[in-house]
Amino acid sequence: FHSGEREEKCIIEDVPSDTLVIGNYKVQRWDTHKQEFLESAPGLGMFVTVTTPSADVLLSKLYGPQGTFSFTSYLSGEHIICLQSNSTRFVAFAGSKLRIHLDIRVGEHFFDESVVQAKGKVDEVNLRLEHLIEEIHHISKEQNYEREREEKFRKTSEETNGNILWWAIVQTLILISIGIWQIKSLRDFFISKKLV
Repeated sequence: FHSGEREEKCIIEDVPSDTLVIGNYKVQRWDTHKQEFLESAPGLGMFVTVTTPSADVLLSKLYGPQGTFSFTSYLSGEHIICLQSNSTRFVAFAGSKLRIHLDIRVGEHFFDESVVQAKGKVDEVNLRLEHLIEEIHHISKEQNYEREREEKFRKTSEETNGNILWWAIVQTLILISIGIWQIKSLRDFFISKKLV
């Protein structure tokens, strides 16, 4: 995505509890002379802030023009990840455009092939098995989190349906009472005018 030099950009990532989140980014600065983005932005860093669903700051750190940040969520829900350059220019002079390449991986445990090649075949099978077990635990956490969200949504839907039912009953009672009042008023009117 593109960003201004002093502009803060935030993304929302829905993360289950106790899950590792790894983010890789790279910043490129617009060169007005060449009319293209430079491969890197030397001297420019990124300030990364991660906020939990309960508005607690989980991570707040300054990184270089290219880097990796990681955090482990302790609450399930929407985590806000914000990136802002550490440019020291005044806002009026900070007109440079930035291109930020961001890759976020949720719950991923990296599998290091070099470690596997250095060990024997039995160790390779053990490492792959451990990696698969970690993946199964992650999938299980994701499913539990989705179940919790579905249960919360179902409760909200049932409460809304109950409220709609009571509103319909109240409207019906109001309509019936107004109808009875109108009939009584017309009857009293006709009796007073001696039409009945």
